[in-house]
Amino acid sequence: MSDFTASRQNMVDCQVRPSDVTDLRIIDAMLAVPRETFVPDGKRAIAYLDLDIDVAADGQPKRHLIKPAVLAKMLQAAAISETDRVLVVGCASGYSAAVLSHLAAEVFATEPDPSLAAAAKKNLAGLGLANATVTAAAPAEGDRAHAPYDVIVMDGATEVEPQGLYEQLKMGGRLVGVFATRTPPRATLVARSPSDFGNRVLFDASAPVLTGLERRPAFTF
Repeated sequence: MSDFTASRQNMVDCQVRPSDVTDLRIIDAMLAVPRETFVPDGKRAIAYLDLDIDVAADGQPKRHLIKPAVLAKMLQAAAISETDRVLVVGCASGYSAAVLSHLAAEVFATEPDPSLAAAAKKNLAGLGLANATVTAAAPAEGDRAHAPYDVIVMDGATEVEPQGLYEQLKMGGRLVGVFATRTPPRATLVARSPSDFGNRVLFDASAPVLTGLERRPAFTF
């Protein structure tokens, strides 16, 4: 096996499986997607570590691939079907969209950094993942042009209630992400019903906050 193939197997065996991820479709997807493709060349050696990896170009606002186990656990909780239409917000260089392309029928992804959105498109095309598309847009905006969605995955954390994303869910649809609206931050599943949006806390987790989903500063006089 190549060094990266061994690292990928180690990531699954030592990070993903011990985190109670038992869905074989997710495990197979994470074994199939070369995570090193989605990080800058100088960071490939750390591509499979239990880290949030900054993939932005030097001098640009930080953008991250979130920890593999956090992503895998959230995807398992979302119970993604092979017929689902999925939106990923804040996809960075496209790794999460690539994993989801192995799980869902269609994947739409947004990324606020235009250069990273272009890189994500190139990465997905290079792997032949034709069912995933990327648009340059702010995470809070979602992608109304292709709504509604069966599942929305926030590829990072939010410090505010992402109401605009909730509205892009189908009835019965699910949104999953890290909610840092209070301490400690927690991965949470939100489900849409005819009368409400119910939420279920999944596990304590941390992740970088997505652009535009930061808490507004409180001013005192």
